[in-house]
Amino acid sequence: MPNIALDLGKQVTSFGVKSAYGEPQDVDGVSITPVALTWAGFGGGADENDNGGGGGGGVSIPIGVYIRREEGVRFEPNIVSLLAVGIPFVWVAGRALARVIRALKK
Repeated sequence: MPNIALDLGKQVTSFGVKSAYGEPQDVDGVSITPVALTWAGFGGGADENDNGGGGGGGVSIPIGVYIRREEGVRFEPNIVSLLAVGIPFVWVAGRALARVIRALKK
């Protein structure tokens, strides 16, 4: 049986910074570099009869772009994606904080 960990390692060698920052594109003399929030997970295993398997998955959320002009570089956020991620995060954090405060009052 091939080593699953080595196979997964070979497949994701370009993962990381290359998945978070896209290739710069030139549009009308302006360089645009897309930026994303990415994460992935992989797993695998086998039993004593060498019956095994593996799998993985990942998520990529576009959060904005770096725009390079003659004046310099600036970051332009993707407001829709930031709101789609930020609103649930703030809601969950608020609920958790409320429960902590309620538990401390008792």
